[in-house]
Order: sequence, then structure tokens, then C-alpha cells
Amino acid sequence: MTDFEVPRAPEYLGLAALLRLSLAGENLTPLCQSLLDNAGRNPNDACSLMDAAVIFQFHGNPEIALQLQQEALRLQRLYRIPARLPARLRLLALMAPGEIMANVPVECLLENSDTELDIFYATGVDDDLSKIPDHDVLFVAIGESEANRPILESWLPVLAEWPRPVINNPFHMERVARDSASRLLQSLPGIAMPPTLRSGREELQRAAAGSGFPDGIGFPVIVRPLDSHAGHDLYKIDTPAELSDKLAVMPGDEFFVSPFIDYRSGDGLFRKYRVILIDGRPFACHMAISSHWMIHYLNAGMAESADKRAEEARFMADFDQDFAVRQGAALSEIHRRIGLDYLGIDCAETADGRLLIFEVDPAMVVHAMDPADVYPYKQAAMQKLFAAFRAMLAKAAERQPASR
Repeated sequence: MTDFEVPRAPEYLGLAALLRLSLAGENLTPLCQSLLDNAGRNPNDACSLMDAAVIFQFHGNPEIALQLQQEALRLQRLYRIPARLPARLRLLALMAPGEIMANVPVECLLENSDTELDIFYATGVDDDLSKIPDHDVLFVAIGESEANRPILESWLPVLAEWPRPVINNPFHMERVARDSASRLLQSLPGIAMPPTLRSGREELQRAAAGSGFPDGIGFPVIVRPLDSHAGHDLYKIDTPAELSDKLAVMPGDEFFVSPFIDYRSGDGLFRKYRVILIDGRPFACHMAISSHWMIHYLNAGMAESADKRAEEARFMADFDQDFAVRQGAALSEIHRRIGLDYLGIDCAETADGRLLIFEVDPAMVVHAMDPADVYPYKQAAMQKLFAAFRAMLAKAAERQPASR
């Protein structure tokens, strides 16, 4: 593959525009119906189908969403978000079919920027490289998962000969799987990452019957299905009897199991940080504070608490001189061990000052769409992160791949 002469993909609304409307509280049902009507009138309107699929995901209808997405991808694989400012760089993002969290939300990182974005959805089976337009940099936006692993593996030899710079080489992607990341990171100085076991349902049933877990893991434990994110079907389990009860309602036959670490601060509250590593440099994404151990930003009550927001504002304002310094060695070692140019880290700090790692994953949600009247401090921090992302792309565009 040496030349890129294919015409550009058509424009469509895309994730960032729709997510901004959703987070602003807009009723997207009329828009969704209009998109479906458009697709009904024009059987080749893949863009309307893709946008409608995103809205159905927002509305909690993943089955319909994935059906619409599959139909759209049957029509075309390439979707384009034009630059809002005069374009200075052309980025090709390689994505996989699936739910929103299957991929890095690149559109949110480049919202209103000077970067022209083409998204190519790969399946690893019938990917037509002749459909790919010219670009300056390719960003592998496919997240690590059981479903995505075959796609990533199929693209390894292709990307080894790619005639443009590649960011987030999939050769390193398997390292962010929960069990792989645990093996890589748990023994490092300054880092606390509990061992994570991949266990089948029968193995967990034996543990519930009293046989216990391997590797010295004991109750309480955290159990989740493979590829579970955002707290879906995630449980803290304190006893064998409780494990038996939860297995009766948990989906799937494969699970991740890890010991629970109590990471409460001295005031009894839990604090969870999302940090993004861009070319090895850490950036603050958000901080959530909650009385419950399972924290997600949307359930932490940040919008309802001025005190929590004030603490998050201090975290963001002082990040470069405080958290990034205090945990600098640990963050640098994570970057070295995982080997990805762009990586998200969900973490906390233990009572003895170690960085407690919950997850490392490039496909974490990152955006600047929280209302500015409630979170006035966020825009500066997020724009700093986005500028660093664009700078990484520009730096990559200046280098020539070894194969060229």
C-alpha cells in the first residue's frame, strides 16, 4: 500500500456533536426519528444510520444501536468529521464496530479543532484498504477487548508496513487487559495494583462452595464479567455465599477477580482520579469523590456538592506541581511498561501514598462538555489536554515511518 487516491468520506454528525447535545439535556428522540426517516428515504444513507445508532446507545438500547451500526457499516466503513478551523493535519482513526466504549473517543479529543478526522471501521475480515483516504497520521483508536483482539491482531502485519506514522501500535494493546496489566504493574515501586485473575464460572462456583481462590486471593473480592466497563455487573463480594448469589444473576462465563483494597481517605471518602498519559506526560481529566467505593463521575454527586467541585478544581489547578510530581515515577513506569502513546488511567492513592491502579485503557471517556457554569475550572484543564493530543499528532506527522 503506497498511494492514497480515494475520495473523501461524506460528512456526518458523529459522536462529539451528539454527546454534547445529550449532556446538555436535549431531547434527541426527534432527531433520531429524523435520521431514521432519512435512511428510509435513502437506502444508501449510512451516516444517518450511524448517528441514529449513537442516539440509541445514549437511550440504553444497545441491541437496536448495534443493528443500525451493522447496517451502516455494510454500506460504508469510512466516516468523516471535518476540521472546524483551517485544517493543519489529517488524522485517520482506526476503529472497531461495537458500543461507544469499544474505541477511543477521538472525536471528543478533536472537537472544534484544526484536525481533519477520517474514521475507518475495521473488522479484520473484509477490510478494503483501497477505501482509505490519504492522511498524515494513523491513530489506532480500537480499545482492548475480547471482541476487538482479533481485529487488532489482523492489523499488526498491515501496520508494520504502513506508509504513514502510526500512534498506539496494537502490538502493545494486549498489555492493558486487566489481567495482563496486573502482572506488568503490581510489583513496581510506588504502585499498588491487586492481582487480577481470569476465572471461568465453574471455577468461581467452586470458590463459592468453599475451595477459595488461587494465588492467595481472599474475600472481599471484586468480580466483573470480561469486557465490563462503567460498573456494569461489577460487585464487591464479601463471602462465599454472596458470591454464589451474585453468580446466579451475572452474565457471561468468564470473569475477572481481584482482591478489594479499601482506599478511603482519612475523612472516610473515596477519591478516584482519571489521568491521561499523552506521549508519557500526565494530564488531569477528572477527580470524583464519593462515600461509596464504586465511583463513577456521574454517580459521585459532584454537580450537587460545591465542596467536592472545589477540591476537584484544586486537583486540576495544582496537578502539574502536586499529583504529577508525587506520582511522577509511578506514571513514568506505567508509560514505559504499557508502551502506548495515548493511555487512560483510573486510579486512587493508598494511605501509604502508593498509586492504586484500577484500570489502564486508552478507550476511557474524555471530553470537555460538562456545563461551564457548574464546572468553570474544567475548560482550561481539558483544553490543555487536547492541545497536548494535537501536539502529539503533529510531532508524529513530522517523522517518517521506517518502511517509507
